[in-house]
Amino acid sequence: MNSPDRDRSSPRPPDVTEDYFLGDRVVIRQPVKGYRAGIDAVLLAATVRPGEGPVLDIGSGAGTVGLCAAVRCGDVGVVLVEREPELAALARDNVVRNGLEDRVTVVEADVGEPLSKEAASQIAADSFLHVLANPPFHDEGAGTRSLWPLKAVSHAMTADALELWARFMARTTMPGGRATMIHKADALPRILHAFENRFGGLSILPIYPRAGAPAIRVIVDGIKGSRAPLTIKPALILHGDGNAFLPEIDAILRHGAALTM
Repeated sequence: MNSPDRDRSSPRPPDVTEDYFLGDRVVIRQPVKGYRAGIDAVLLAATVRPGEGPVLDIGSGAGTVGLCAAVRCGDVGVVLVEREPELAALARDNVVRNGLEDRVTVVEADVGEPLSKEAASQIAADSFLHVLANPPFHDEGAGTRSLWPLKAVSHAMTADALELWARFMARTTMPGGRATMIHKADALPRILHAFENRFGGLSILPIYPRAGAPAIRVIVDGIKGSRAPLTIKPALILHGDGNAFLPEIDAILRHGAALTM
C-alpha cells in the first residue's frame, strides 16, 4: 500500500499532468499530449485478484494499470514493461511517487523485439500469474498520423502488432495463469484470433456507455492451457440516465472494487 508519509509534492514539469486514480490513492504523472490513461486502465486493473501475482503489465505507459493493481492488491508484485524511454521514465517516477518500489519494477523493452539479457532476466517465460494489456487502439495508417511522435506511437499500432502482443502474453503467462486485454469493441474478432490456440476458457465482457447504446469496449480474459469453452459475461454498463457513473462502476473507479471475469 501507499506510504501515508509519501511526499507527492515535488515540482511538476510543464509537459505532464498529475492525475489521481482510485479516489486519491494512486497519483500518476502522464504526458499532456499522447495517450492518457483513464477509465480503461482502472477497469483492467480491477480484474486482478488478491494473491494473483506476479502481474505483468505490458505497454504500461506511465504505469497506471500496474500501479492501480498493486494498490488494490497489497500482496501482489508487478512488473511494468514499456518501450518508450520517456514513458518508462515517468513510470519509474510514478512508482516512487506512490511508494511502491518494493513491489513494482519498470522494464524498458519492446514486446515485438528480442529482449535484452537484462530485460529477459526480469520477464522470464512462464513466470507471471496474470498478464495485462491495454494496447494502442488505432491502426497505423488509418487517419492522419499525429505530429507529436509520442502521441503517434501511443495511439496506433501496426496491423500485426496485436498478434505480437498476444504472443508475448502467452510466452510470459505461467500455465494456468490468466491474460487479460481491454480494447475497442470492434477489435474483438482480432483479439479472439490472436488468443486462439494460446488461451482457453475465454471470457468476454462487453462494456456499454449506457443501456441501449452500442458497446464501446471489451475485456477479454483467457487461461493458459485451459480447454474450457468461451463465455460472454453480462454487460457492464457505465452510466445511468445522466452522466454519473452507476454505483457499481463508481465502486471500481474510486474505491478499488473488483471486476470479476
